[in-house]
Amino acid sequence: MALAACGSSDSDSSSSSSSSSSGGSADKPKGSPDKPADPVAELRRAALAKSEVKGFTVKKPDQEYAFATSQDEVKLDKAVCAPLAYATNQLPLGTPKADLVRLATGAKGPGDFTYITLATYSNGEAKTTLAGLSKAIRSCGSGFAAKANGNTGSYASVITESAPTPRGADESVAFRVTTEYKGVTHTMRARAARHGDTLALYYAVDGMAFTQARPGNAKVGEAVVEAQSAKLS
Repeated sequence: MALAACGSSDSDSSSSSSSSSSGGSADKPKGSPDKPADPVAELRRAALAKSEVKGFTVKKPDQEYAFATSQDEVKLDKAVCAPLAYATNQLPLGTPKADLVRLATGAKGPGDFTYITLATYSNGEAKTTLAGLSKAIRSCGSGFAAKANGNTGSYASVITESAPTPRGADESVAFRVTTEYKGVTHTMRARAARHGDTLALYYAVDGMAFTQARPGNAKVGEAVVEAQSAKLS
C-alpha cells in the first residue's frame, strides 16, 4: 500500500518550516533520517470522505450504538471465532498500529449500511492477520456467539463467498454470516482486502430489515470498495 504518498504534502510543509526557522539551507543533510510516518494521520488521509462515493454518504459511525469499543470487551463461546466477532462489529483485527471506522449509507435507502474498518500494521502483520480471519471463517461454519457490555450477538452460520480481489489489493477474502432475530433470518456480508501492510474490512448490514421484521440480505457496496481501494493503492 502507498499511504506514505498521501502524507507527502505534510512532510514537505514540515521540512520547509524547519529550514526557514533555522535560517539554514533547505537541502536535507546527507545521511539525515526520514521523519517517521504517522500511521494515524496516514489512515485519516486514506479514509473515504463524505461525498467521495456516488450514491453514498460517508461519515464516522455513532459510537452510542457500538456492540463494543475494544477487543477486550468481547467474550466468545469459541476463541477461534474472535476475528469474525471483531469483523462484524467494526473492531480492528489483530494488533494494528492504527485503525479507524467509517460508515457509508444511503445507496438503497436509509438502512443500507456498509461499514469500512481500516487498520495498518507493522511489516508482515497484515498478511498474518488476514490469514487468521481466513482460519476463523473455515473453523466457525456452524456459527458462534459473542457478548460485550450486556450486548449479545449470536450467529447461526459463517460461509465463505467468492468475490474479486479489489483493484490494487494483494489478496482478499469474503464471507457471509446469518443471524436469527425475532424468528427472522438476516444475512450480512463482509470482505477483507490487504493493501500491503493495511487491511480494509467491509461489512454490510440491512438495518431496516431488522426494524421491519423482514429477512435481510445485505451486500457490500461495490462502489464503496472501488473508491476505498483507489485511495489505498
